[in-house]
Amino acid sequence: MTVGKLKLKPGQEVNVNKSDKRVKRSDTEISVTTTCNSSEQELVEHEPKPREEFATESELPTADTVVVAVEVLEELTEEEKADRHRLELKIERAFYEAGCALKALRERRLYRSTHRSFEEYCRDRFNYSRDTAYLKMAAAVVYDNIQKFLPTNGRQTPMPTNERQLRDLAKANLEPEVQAAAWLQGVEEAGGKVPSGRIIKGIVEQLKEKPLLLASDFCQIGDVFTLTRLEGTERKYNGCWAIAVVLKEFSVEVDVHDTTLNVKPENLNKIDSPEVHRQLPQIKKRIKRLRDYGILDRCAYTVLESLGRQTYLTPVEEGLLEWLEKYYEDNS
Repeated sequence: MTVGKLKLKPGQEVNVNKSDKRVKRSDTEISVTTTCNSSEQELVEHEPKPREEFATESELPTADTVVVAVEVLEELTEEEKADRHRLELKIERAFYEAGCALKALRERRLYRSTHRSFEEYCRDRFNYSRDTAYLKMAAAVVYDNIQKFLPTNGRQTPMPTNERQLRDLAKANLEPEVQAAAWLQGVEEAGGKVPSGRIIKGIVEQLKEKPLLLASDFCQIGDVFTLTRLEGTERKYNGCWAIAVVLKEFSVEVDVHDTTLNVKPENLNKIDSPEVHRQLPQIKKRIKRLRDYGILDRCAYTVLESLGRQTYLTPVEEGLLEWLEKYYEDNS
């Protein structure tokens, strides 16, 4: 048994192992690797047959796509063909346009000339699974809901930039108003930027356990609280007093003894004492005035940090604060 390469001239065929399997090229020379007995190896010349020709690699179209013949189930009008082409281009360009285009293709059944079902069409035309196609359509719906229900308060709220950011909102089956509210909370948590899918997923998980609480329904500017359940770098402020200074949609900006924090309503324990309401703004103002002197003695920082945890001042604490005020006023 031998292994060799045969060269076929245009119009020639090779018969291997006495079978009927033939490799044919009508108008070019090709190489064929064969394994057979030498006695069975033969070349038979034939005239080129016009009934069937196969294109060589050099003759294949150079475009990125290969045209495949399909059965035409139902002819589209010229207008429908133009619409289908326009919508297909949108699908390939952007997630929102893709979702809207897929919706239009499905609702108008513009796939019906080549495919019996929308799912089959998406798989063949775009290589989308059923879940992928429907998630893209759902993301477009959520995008529209966010645009429609975002509060019109003059602020420019960043909109979603990819499907992943909206996937969990689409799956959660939330009301349109809640979808918009959840997105706005995500923007706030992202510092005014487009939130990641991870941030939105966390908000959706919270919504399943506890509905969103509007800051305006929870407090007013000037209300006083103690902070609780803060995490990360803000954990050190747990137990400190805080004064509401800015109400956002779902969070509150509060002043503490040395900075301003953005917290959620669940991080605030309200203080209802009228006396505390009266005293704390004054204490905060006195502490801020001291810090404005610049670099203080380390002991002064220790005292001020301690006062940042007291909702009222004892006589000794009042005396310490007065002494610091007089000392830095005299030495400024």
